[in-house]
Amino acid sequence: MIAPHDDKAMLPSSRLLKMGLVLPDAAQPQFNYVPVVLHGDLAYVSGQLPKQDGEVRIKGRVGDTVSIELAQEAARICALQALACLAQALGSIDHVTQIVRLSGFVASGFDFYQQPSVIDAASELMVQVFGEAGRHARSALGVSALPRNSAVELEVIAAFRSDRRASPNQSNEK
Repeated sequence: MIAPHDDKAMLPSSRLLKMGLVLPDAAQPQFNYVPVVLHGDLAYVSGQLPKQDGEVRIKGRVGDTVSIELAQEAARICALQALACLAQALGSIDHVTQIVRLSGFVASGFDFYQQPSVIDAASELMVQVFGEAGRHARSALGVSALPRNSAVELEVIAAFRSDRRASPNQSNEK
């Protein structure tokens, strides 16, 4: 496991930059849903695929055509996509107070049972970016197929300072 950064005062956005990472543009839905729903002080991020430049980059079933290492990279890309959606909905990832839960889905070959190893890559990224506030509850599930033949999909629930919201057209509040 990768240790969180020691600088507890550093903002998540600064940690991300220090790691040499830049958030991509938030993925835009192509079907009838929204990327993030804000309810109370929780942000529910819809399933994110390992998209770069609008295209799923890592496709196939882990254990068949995709290695664990490549699937871990897919999980990291999904996590960055989820953070990009949070940044769009909240104005900044610095408003996140806790990553509450990750639900990771791994398109798995018949004899592949290491889904937690794949989703750990996303979990580790959250801890690197948010420190202790990045530790979360989690599920890592193997499935037979994912949208667009993606190897991994990730859903995120995050708590945030409820005084910080982007424009209403970026989220739904119920």
